[in-house]
Amino acid sequence: MVGVRTVGFRTFFTLCVMLIALFPLAGFAQIPVHTDPNNPPPPSIHSNISDLASDDLAVQKDAIIALAKTGDPQALSILEEYRIGSLYVWTRPDSQRVLVIGGDETTQDGEAIIPLFTPYGRTDILQEDGSTLYVSVDEVEEVRVNRRLRRVVKKQIDSLGNQINLADPSSNVRRAAAMDFGLRGDPAALPLLEERLPIEQNTWAHMAIESAINLINLEDENPAVRVAAATRLGELRGEDAVPALLQILDGSEDDGIEPDSDENVRVAAAAAIKRIEGWAFYARTAQTIFRGLSLSSILLLMALGLAIVFGLMGVINMAHGELMMIGAYSTFVVQQLFLAYFPTSAFDYYFIVALPVAFLVAGGFGLVIERGVIRFLYGRPLETLLVTWGLGLILQQAVRQTFGAANVSVSAPSWLSGGVQILVGVFIPYNRLFIIGLTIVCVIATYLFLFRTNTGLKIRAVTQNRGMSACLGIRTGRIDAMTFALGAGIAGLAGAALSQVGNVGPDLGQNYIVDSFMVVVTGGVGKLSGTVAAALGIGGLNKFLEPMFGAVYGKVLILGMVILFLQWRPSGFFPAKGRGLETS
Repeated sequence: MVGVRTVGFRTFFTLCVMLIALFPLAGFAQIPVHTDPNNPPPPSIHSNISDLASDDLAVQKDAIIALAKTGDPQALSILEEYRIGSLYVWTRPDSQRVLVIGGDETTQDGEAIIPLFTPYGRTDILQEDGSTLYVSVDEVEEVRVNRRLRRVVKKQIDSLGNQINLADPSSNVRRAAAMDFGLRGDPAALPLLEERLPIEQNTWAHMAIESAINLINLEDENPAVRVAAATRLGELRGEDAVPALLQILDGSEDDGIEPDSDENVRVAAAAAIKRIEGWAFYARTAQTIFRGLSLSSILLLMALGLAIVFGLMGVINMAHGELMMIGAYSTFVVQQLFLAYFPTSAFDYYFIVALPVAFLVAGGFGLVIERGVIRFLYGRPLETLLVTWGLGLILQQAVRQTFGAANVSVSAPSWLSGGVQILVGVFIPYNRLFIIGLTIVCVIATYLFLFRTNTGLKIRAVTQNRGMSACLGIRTGRIDAMTFALGAGIAGLAGAALSQVGNVGPDLGQNYIVDSFMVVVTGGVGKLSGTVAAALGIGGLNKFLEPMFGAVYGKVLILGMVILFLQWRPSGFFPAKGRGLETS
């Protein structure tokens, strides 16, 4: 009898333990995923998606890692929705619980509702009438993500994103993905990078993949592999590798990383850093030269119109910067018209239309200013300066009243976005290349107009001797108006070009007017060749002095140099006789 009781008690105890052990598994049962019949997920992915709703955090973590290893772009989307808390368990009317994605919350009849989507492919879950299904927030339960899992999923999202981007059609995207893998130093990425390296055709993406492989190999257990990786990174000359190489030499107190224990590895790292820094000096010099040339082009484009108005006509036009601003806002208006009335595919052509529009609109304003005010003030430079300064303030306020005081956004067309890398560390943006080309075209066109056309001959004749030109039948008033309009139109072109590299606002012209006057005066009044030389000199000096002295003190130094230069050569590089120099 005792034995029977003992056996019965043991059996009962064993059954209780089994029930207690099995009870939590009820919560671990996989919740089915709501799928699109036309785009079902692969079985392995389907199972991993279901595991994201598990009550077991270890199961969720394994599911996150498994989804990241699939390389499926839809898995990336699911992990992102999981991270931000948009993954829900929905209790359907038939009481079945399924995994769905919830959209943005809205309100209907005072009740909070959300639209539902399938996790894989994110297609709408439809009602019987074919419309998107909205349900009450009380009918769904958010899949909770704790802080530890958020860190895991963030790392896997980055890894999966890079894995997908390694096969992207854009070489820039592939390059960025490879470098991100390298900077993370994840050994798990090595097989992906080594698989991609032999088939990568783009030079710079190939170099980025090779750099990433060697950055990861810097943490290899074999010292010979670390030496080879450091040496190759020095040969590739990429500055992104310097922090990792410095850690080999000095370690990192913040991260608790000790310097590399192998002397050969440290020597290789030091040699690589020296080689990279030596190349970086030449790369920065090349970049500075290009930035100086780019700024010189902007100054020249701005000063070209001023050289015509001030140099040839003797008019101190303080509103010249506002004429450039009008050209920039004309570009903005053309952009908005294309967005409103033209198909999206036509947007890339808006800037081609905006260039002549900016020239004509700014030239029209210049014509009105000359005919309405300036023609009464020839020979009175102080009055001209004050009147044009006042006109500039009026134009600024008119723009503020029309477009607002805040800057407006002018988007670059696709053919002006991005750039080209010509050397390691030397990147040339397309928009600045375009400005340089536009400036060259404008200089050549202005030269041909002034020295190879009949109208240009009349302009130069009026500049040299107004009275004699009038006696020969030249209508000097018309020539004055045409010349002023031409200078204003070129300022409008400068504004259109500047809209592609900077903000467009009411104060746009004020940033360049002083530099433009310095270019014209330093080059020699009325001489296009002097304007070109002065723009190149002032723009180049500006970019070389900025890194050493800062933007403000750099400009102060340039102004001091210009003053000293004019003390030596008061007439500029190429002195010329013009209307402003005539004697009675």
